[in-house]
Parts: sequence; structure tokens; C-alpha cells
Amino acid sequence: MIFKRKIYQKLLEWKKESHGESALLIKGARRVGKSTIAEEFGKREYDSYIVIDFAECPKEVIVLFEDISDLDYIFMRLQMIYDKELKERKSLIIFDEIQLCPKARQAIKYLVKDGRYDYIETGSLLSIRQNVKGIIIPSEEEEITLNPLDYEEFRWAMGDKVSVPLLRQFFDKRKGMGEAANRSTMRDFRLYMLVGGMPQAVSTYIETNNLAKVDHIKRNIINLYEKDFNKIDRSGNASKIFHAIPSQLLANASRYIVATATGGGRKNRLEETISDMEDSMVVNIAYHVDDPNVGMAQTMNKSAFKMFVADTGLFVTLAFWDKEFTENVIYEKLLSDKLPANLGYVYENVVAQIIKASGYELYYHTFPTEDGKHNYEIDFIIPDGDKIDPIEIKSSGYNRHKSLDAFFQKYHARIKQQYMIYTKDLRTDEMITGLPVYFTQFL
Repeated sequence: MIFKRKIYQKLLEWKKESHGESALLIKGARRVGKSTIAEEFGKREYDSYIVIDFAECPKEVIVLFEDISDLDYIFMRLQMIYDKELKERKSLIIFDEIQLCPKARQAIKYLVKDGRYDYIETGSLLSIRQNVKGIIIPSEEEEITLNPLDYEEFRWAMGDKVSVPLLRQFFDKRKGMGEAANRSTMRDFRLYMLVGGMPQAVSTYIETNNLAKVDHIKRNIINLYEKDFNKIDRSGNASKIFHAIPSQLLANASRYIVATATGGGRKNRLEETISDMEDSMVVNIAYHVDDPNVGMAQTMNKSAFKMFVADTGLFVTLAFWDKEFTENVIYEKLLSDKLPANLGYVYENVVAQIIKASGYELYYHTFPTEDGKHNYEIDFIIPDGDKIDPIEIKSSGYNRHKSLDAFFQKYHARIKQQYMIYTKDLRTDEMITGLPVYFTQFL
């Protein structure tokens, strides 16, 4: 299935504004739909296009980029190999999985300068050492990111183009919809959490309405990611760190304990591995901010972090990786709206996913309680003009928010708005706005 994606508008803007003076790099995790959207764009917006998939193209295509001194010859050969006519300023060449042919990526500088055609690159694992070794990254390359389908794109796929704009109106007016409407919307949102935003999983759900088959698709995607991790880290630690994400969140520690996940591997020895995992865009990492204020990157503590799966549908499958689909209680509990507190990490993961997809970096903050025996924790902090907005996640009720209260007491001069994200209808008091989780997309 070809799904409507918001990134398409950005592709149109690039084509209109660049006039062939830059190539566009679509980056994102494997299987998020980069190749599909690039080809759909070529089909709709150009007279002709060529897709060069470096994962399976003939060797003679790769050899062409070893010597780019004769572009006329290269374009002639590409037209012959792919049986497509290229028309000056009316054709698009797509370099799919560009990370597999670094020389082609380096050639972008000269292809763009030549100016005959437009170029879109798609890739994952783009910054991994072996994928950039010995090449000069072209400055003529603009980058955009494709994430898994967000909630609105998911509703579009379900044939619903009305709900999210209406939700925006309620959010803007800070009005609740009533418990009945909230329960209905939460039911739709919980389905999104279970299926996730990977296009193949969404397509399978639409075609079969069968969550067991969706889970099978997600397991295949996770297996693919695991193979990628084993390529970038032959020790197997990257795969171990990935698989331990649910258990690490369940432990409710103030940071990801790398040694627990790897069986002894120290965090400082695995910094490059963790950085490569972040570059893969398969995971989202929230870093501890030591001094929560505007410009949080300046006091970010890279030695303390939490890790999330970039797609919550995959997280649901990963949480019960060693069990059959029928034993994955998250499906049953979410569908029946009876997710217990110890599975509240599913909501934490989906909020991280939404915040990251909205263009924010992920930061959190911990600080000791008055007796020094425990920690208060603010799950996420986002900038808001010249101030910050702390966010606390609850999988159920609203009544207790000790961490937000203590944070406000300590940093009230820095705070613009406090948010409690939970499952009930929107409500406000003098200090805190309680938002149902589906409103996170509007922050």
C-alpha cells in the first residue's frame, strides 16, 4: 500500500526551491518507507525517473561511480541499463540505500553541479564509519528525516481524515471532549500503539485485521534490525542493548544500565556502539540534562541516558520477544484498557516517539528527594520560547504528581507550562495541564 505521508510536502518544497542546486537525502530507519515515498514522488512529479537500488543493482552500475570524469557516458549507460529515457530538468535519479555505495554519495557534488537532473538519496546507517570511510560528504546534500507513520498518518491510512484536525481544535481551546469521546479516541490511539507506524505492519493490519499477523511482520523487521546491529558491532552488544530496552524501562532506574544489558560491558567502552545505534534511527535516546533550562544541550550528560524504540509497535513486540503472540499481555491489556502500572512504559515509549517526531531532542531530569533516599524524575523536558515545559507520564490517574510539584518548587522561574500526560480527558488546574496522550502531538 502507498500511504499519504507528511514528508511529501517537504519533497515538493525542495523541488520548487532548489531548482536542481542540491540533492535531497531522505534518512530514516530501515523499513519506514523511504524508498516508497521517493519513487512515488518520481512517478508523480517528473516525466521520468530511475531508481538505482544499491542493495541489488548490477556491479556495472557501482563501477560507474568509481570514475565520474565522463558524466555523458554515465548517464548514457544508466539509461541503457534501466531502459529509461532521462530528460534534462524533467527527470529524477533516485539513489536508494546510498550508504552501500559511498562513491555514489560523494559523486553528488559533481552531479548536482552538472545540473541536468534532480537527485534524491535514501539511506539508513548513514554515519556508520564503514559507510563514510574515505569519502567527502557533499555539501550540496540537504537532509530530511522520515519517521514511522505518526498518529495522524495512521488515521489517514485507516481512511479517517477528520479526527486529528478536530482534536487540534480541542487542544487549542484547552477543552476536554468528555469522557465518552476520550474513551473512543483512546481506543483508536491504543490500536496505533499496538500496530505501530511501520508501513508494512500498518498495511498488514488493514488487509487482515489480524494482530497476530501484524506481530509476525514486526518480528521480521526486528530481525532485520538485529542483523544490522550485528554488522556494526560484531561483539553482539548492540543487539543486547536493543533487546534490553523494555526491561531497562521496566526497572524504572534513573538511567540505562549498560553493564546489566551486556553482561559486564562498560558504557564508556561502548560509546561508539551506542552512537551508531542512535544514528541507525531504530532507537530514540533521551539524555539527562543536569541543569534544566533553555539550551539544554549545553548541560546534557551523555553518560546518563534512557533508550526507547523509535516505533512503539515494535516496542510492544520486543517487550515479549521470547514468547508467543498469545502470551504478549500488552495486546490484551491495551485493547481492554486495563494496562497495569508495571506496563506503563509503553506510554513512556510512545510519548518519546511523538516528541522526537515533532522535532524536539529528548531530555529528562532527576534530582534527589528531601531525605536523599530516592529521586524525583521528570520524564521529558521540552523548550517553550525562553522557558521550559516539564512533562510527567502516567499510565492511569492524575491525582499524584510529586515529581512535577517538587520540580516546580525548585525551578518555577524557568517553567512556562507543566504537563501531565495520561489516559483521561483533558483537565487543567492552576499549575498543571493534564493531557490525554493523543494530544502530545500538538505540544
